[in-house]
Amino acid sequence: MTTQPLQGRTVAYSAVREQVYMVFPNDLNSNDTVFGGLIMAQMDRFAAVVADRHAGGVCVTASVDAVHFIAPAKGGDVLIFNCSVNRAWQTSMEIGCKVEAERIGGGERRHILSAYLTFVAVDREGKPRPVPPVIPETVEERHRYEEAQLRRELRLRHAEALKALRAARPAG
Repeated sequence: MTTQPLQGRTVAYSAVREQVYMVFPNDLNSNDTVFGGLIMAQMDRFAAVVADRHAGGVCVTASVDAVHFIAPAKGGDVLIFNCSVNRAWQTSMEIGCKVEAERIGGGERRHILSAYLTFVAVDREGKPRPVPPVIPETVEERHRYEEAQLRRELRLRHAEALKALRAARPAG
């Protein structure tokens, strides 16, 4: 029995756009800036929505890499999340997220964080399952699509290098 290839999906099909999180005093750390872990948790949730939509079912976070905190967010800010699928492979996909902040009541948006998350689609038994390919439609989507492949290759090389180092360690 052969399985038919999955039909590709556009980036827009699953993208999460302009999702707003209002910062409250309990979201601030001792430096009166937004706790970075809170931003990362919200980002992971929005990225999961993108992955689940693209895959048409449950996905799990496999890794988060290249998290870049560019500027702080503060009390009186709102956070704006934009996440979209960059590329899909057999059972996994890379989701790119950009987080911006702006003052409540208006003000200039500030880019505060960018990150890439890898998700794996899973079946009811928790086993990886195939995901549809990504169809990039714009020049920017095509660039992100190509860059995602380079990041994946780096992740795989990094994992192999760590595996080799661990294997070379003396026991004990």
